[in-house]
Amino acid sequence: MEFTHFDTEGNAWMVDVGGKEETSREAVARGSIFMSRECFEKVREGSMKKGDVLGVARIAGIMGAKKTSDLIPLCHILNLTKLAVEFELHEERNEIRAFCTAKTTGRTGVEMEALTGVSTALLTVYDMCKAVDKTMEIGGIRLCTKKGGKSGDFVHPGELKTGGGTES
Repeated sequence: MEFTHFDTEGNAWMVDVGGKEETSREAVARGSIFMSRECFEKVREGSMKKGDVLGVARIAGIMGAKKTSDLIPLCHILNLTKLAVEFELHEERNEIRAFCTAKTTGRTGVEMEALTGVSTALLTVYDMCKAVDKTMEIGGIRLCTKKGGKSGDFVHPGELKTGGGTES
């Protein structure tokens, strides 16, 4: 297996994508936060003392995705054409599921931006709700789908069973 982020001496480097063709690329990632019933109800009702939890988390997710290249050392700076963060509330499990869709036309994919967006959104939910529930758990963060690029399209096997996600 060839590792693309290392030179022949094993030193880390940013991959040169200059010779690659620009194509339309899209990625959707998801993750969940599980919380107490009391906390879930406050988020759903919009009665958390810090304000509109999901509205703030949506903006935080978008901002986080935009900063991916500042956080992940070997990621390229991308000209993003779309970032969207959406939420699904699953009352039976006291779960809030976050989805981040990232799009660009470029030489490298947007998977890391989608994953960073979801992670930042969920961390923001935790931050805004921790006064009510410190036992919240974040998990299940994964790439759902990827479109475009040399490696082609990808759908996580779990998405074929569960569906869900955002519309392009």
